[in-house]
Order: sequence, then structure tokens, then C-alpha cells
Amino acid sequence: MSTCPEPAAHRPHTSTDVDVLSDVIASLRSGRPFANQEDRAGTWHTPFAPFAGAGFHIVLKGSCELLMPDDRSLTLDIGDVILTPHGTQHVLRDQGRTDTTFGAPTSLLCGAYRLDRTRSHPLLSALPDVIHLRSQIGHHPALRSAVFLLGDELANPQQGSSAALSTLLDLLLVYILRAWLQDEADRGAPGWSAALADPAVGAALSAMHESPARAWTVEELGKRANLSRAAFARRFTALVGEPPLTYLTWWRLSVAARLLKESGASLESVAQNIGYGSRYAFAHAFKREHGISPGRYRLTHTGSQHPTRWHPESGVTERPHADGTSNDSFSNV
Repeated sequence: MSTCPEPAAHRPHTSTDVDVLSDVIASLRSGRPFANQEDRAGTWHTPFAPFAGAGFHIVLKGSCELLMPDDRSLTLDIGDVILTPHGTQHVLRDQGRTDTTFGAPTSLLCGAYRLDRTRSHPLLSALPDVIHLRSQIGHHPALRSAVFLLGDELANPQQGSSAALSTLLDLLLVYILRAWLQDEADRGAPGWSAALADPAVGAALSAMHESPARAWTVEELGKRANLSRAAFARRFTALVGEPPLTYLTWWRLSVAARLLKESGASLESVAQNIGYGSRYAFAHAFKREHGISPGRYRLTHTGSQHPTRWHPESGVTERPHADGTSNDSFSNV
């Protein structure tokens, strides 16, 4: 019996063939994440202004309260993780007097990810204003491990800590989103969590992300899941929120935008990489989607960018001073 692997074209496709979530994150990320440890005691109140990215907080010690603009409040305990995917304004403050303590010390890991919101992926757009993942023994162990490692690196900085923190912060975002999607799928919530968990739709999304240049048809995508064209189209549209080929076009032109910003590839090469037969057809589709020609988009979105810092209380970004220092409270790691 032959031990050669089955040709890719005949392997059964699953939602794990291509990592859709990683593609989504890669299409959104801009610049490096930044974070640092914030220690509070007594009575305290820290506002966080709206931010063009995603902010996060992890309670390393103690507890606190999170307040949202609509007066929602959440009690955060040790090990809890908060993500504000849309950079929504919010406040962290002490819980005040309890039966046992007043203004007990609280230690937080706070930070943010810069995101390119010019073409926000529908998965991100569908996320709530705040994601609250409670600390539970045995629940999302990878996320808990990342939290522990981050806390340890900040508490005990050593040679290589800057590189370690940057990598761990990248992992943290993946683990937070993965944990939320898993929780949503477990409770049967509709939307992207269900789409990625669905064998038919997840496989189709993976196929489109794996080979965006391929001339996919709805019938071909449906056959991979043993569904008729109509049944597959209904299922995909119900879970993703738009028809299969509409999403494919959106994803192709999102990939094109990233290639224009991050590579020196010619327009002909970019067009071929996303399935357009000529640069003219590509340019027409790109301008229809982005409102600007590919060449002008490249000129507008590339070039030297100085790193910026975020003032949590004002939302103001600034270039560091010539010596690399800044007076903000978060460190760009």
C-alpha cells in the first residue's frame, strides 16, 4: 500500500486547513502592541479615552470595576481578562469598601493593539464593545498560561524581555479571540463563531483564504461540504452575513490592500495573486471597493511611520522624543 500523501485537491477540507483567524488578525494589525503593569491602591479612577485599536486589561492582583459609557459595569477579579475590540471609551476604578477591606491593592496588565480600521474584517466588526473572560480553573488553559507568562515577564524583567513581551502580546490577542469564539460556539450563538465552527462554512472560508486567486463557484464550494448550491449559499449567508462570492471579493481586495501596503509587488503581480486576469480589471474592482486607485492607495498607505504612544486618559498619540522617551503611562514593547 502506498504511503504517499493524498493529493491536496482530493483531501477532505476542514475549517482547520487554513487558519482563518490568523488571516483576520494579520489583515488588521498595524504596528506593535504595547502594555505595562499598573499598580493601584486606595481610591482610584482611571478613564480610557476612545482608541483606534483594541485595548485590554488583565487583573493580576486584587479586583476592580469597569464602567462603560452606557452605565454598564463589570466586576473584575484576579485572573479576569477584558478586551475592548473597538477601543471603546471606558473607566477602571477601585471597588471601594467591602466587608473585609477598603481600597485593597490592585495590579493590572493594561495595553492595546493598533488596528487598521480602514477595512475592518466582519469578524471584528461583529465583536461586542467589551469581551469579559472570567478566570476559571481549567477553562482556556492556553490563555491562562499566556497571562501567567506576561505577568512574570513584567514582574521579573531579564535579557530578552522586550522580545518575549512582544511575542506574548501577539499570542494574547489570538488566545482572547479564540476563547471568545469558542465560548460563543459552545452556547450556540449565531455569527462568526458559528461560521468557523460549522463544517461546511468553515471549510469554505478556509478554502477561500487558502486560494483567493482560484475561480471559486458557489457550486464547487458547496460540493466540498456535500451540499447543493442553494443549500450551501443559504447556510453561508445566514452565518457569515453575506453570500459566498461577495465575501470572496471582499477578502481578495483586502489581501490586495495589504500587499500594496507591505510589498513592492507590481500591480500585475498583485492582480494575479488575488485572481484578476489583468491589472485593469483589478484596478476597476479595487477602486469600486476602496474608492481610490491601487497606485494612489499604495502612495497613501506606505512610507516611513514613526512609532506612536497612547495616553490612556486622553487618547492622544505622539512620536517619542529624540531619545526614545515619552511621558505616557504605557510602554511600547
